[in-house]
Parts: sequence; structure tokens; C-alpha cells
Amino acid sequence: MIVRNRYGGHMSSDKHTHDHHHDHQHDHSHLTDTEARVRALETVLSAKGYIDSDAVDEIVQTYETKIGPQNGAHVVAKSWTDQTYKEWLKTDSTAAIHSLGYTSRQGEHIDAVFNSDDVHHLVVCTLCSCYPWSVLGLPPTWYKSPPYRSRVVIDPRGVLEDFGLSFPATTKVEVHDSTSEIRYLVIPQRPAGTEGWSEEQLTKLVTRNSMIGTDLATKPEDQA
Repeated sequence: MIVRNRYGGHMSSDKHTHDHHHDHQHDHSHLTDTEARVRALETVLSAKGYIDSDAVDEIVQTYETKIGPQNGAHVVAKSWTDQTYKEWLKTDSTAAIHSLGYTSRQGEHIDAVFNSDDVHHLVVCTLCSCYPWSVLGLPPTWYKSPPYRSRVVIDPRGVLEDFGLSFPATTKVEVHDSTSEIRYLVIPQRPAGTEGWSEEQLTKLVTRNSMIGTDLATKPEDQA
């Protein structure tokens, strides 16, 4: 059974699989009104020659398969294993992230914020859905939803509880509001029991949600 919170997102980390088979004979009956309108608009624009549907599909595929959470996970894992890189990430996040080849046409400034026992960071975009695509790929649906965007700034602890996270009163929850000028990347705490792990092994413990702040990095014992 899949358990979802009030924002339509999974309460745990992104440990789920998709088994979608496409044969180009799409059944559109399951589309929402918004999705159907977007599909219809794309069809009209394509017919008029304003956009190339193949190009649109290629861009979406790129963000789904090549530019996604694995990029951000690489940044996080490197900061866990390389102290010099971690300090660089703290002082000039954008340059440190770009050094790994993770840039976008938006050229957005990214600020990395580090979780600790004393503070937990949480990211939102209250105005629209600004999001660090170059390191996290496509934003989850719940990130763009009005309930998340409006409630997280007034009741962040309640929102985190909806995602299955609870912190003691001594831990400060700090909310960061992304804009078109600056995006945020949460660096989750390194899980205990990972001493001696390689950067590649650590990357697999970093989830998309943990880099938004609605989850923690996966514990070694929970990796399976």
C-alpha cells in the first residue's frame, strides 16, 4: 500500500518504482483537467509550428533521466567525504556545484544549507515553484501545491510531521523561500554507520526529499 500525505507526496523517502509501459498509443482518460489542457495546448502549438514536440519530449527525458536527484546526491556525498569541498560549498555553493558540471540555462544561484543536530532546513517557493532543476531534476507535484506552499511557512513542524519527521524542541526548523534569483539545496546529515563508505555508496543514501528538507538521508540498515 502506498501512503501519501496531504500534499500528495510519499511520507517516506523516494523508495518506489515506476513500471510504465509506453507503446505510443496513450490512453488520456486518466489525465487531470490541467494535464489534458496542457496536452491540448502542446498539440495546437506543435501543429502551428511554434514548438517541436520531439524537442519538448527530449527536454523532459533529459531532466527525468540525466538531470535529476542523482546530481544533488553527488554534491551531498562529496561534501560528506571531502572537507575541502564542503568548505567551498559553504562559502560559494554555486561555484562548488558548477565545478561538478551541474549548471542550467537558468544560471540560478544556489545556496547550500547544512542540517545539524541544532537546525533542520526546509525549502519552499511561496510565490510559484522555483526549484534547483540542475541538481534535483523535476520538482515533485506536492512541492508546487498550494497547501504545501502556504502552510510550510506558518507550521513547518506540522508539515514535517505529515512527511513522517519529528524533531525535539531544541532543534530549530528553518524555512528557506526560493526565488528566481536564489534556489536552495539542503545538505542532510550523514547517517551513522557509514564510516569508510565510498562517495558512490553514500550517493545512494541521498534522496530528493532529503535535499528539500522533507526527509532525512536513508540509514544504511534501511537502504534495501
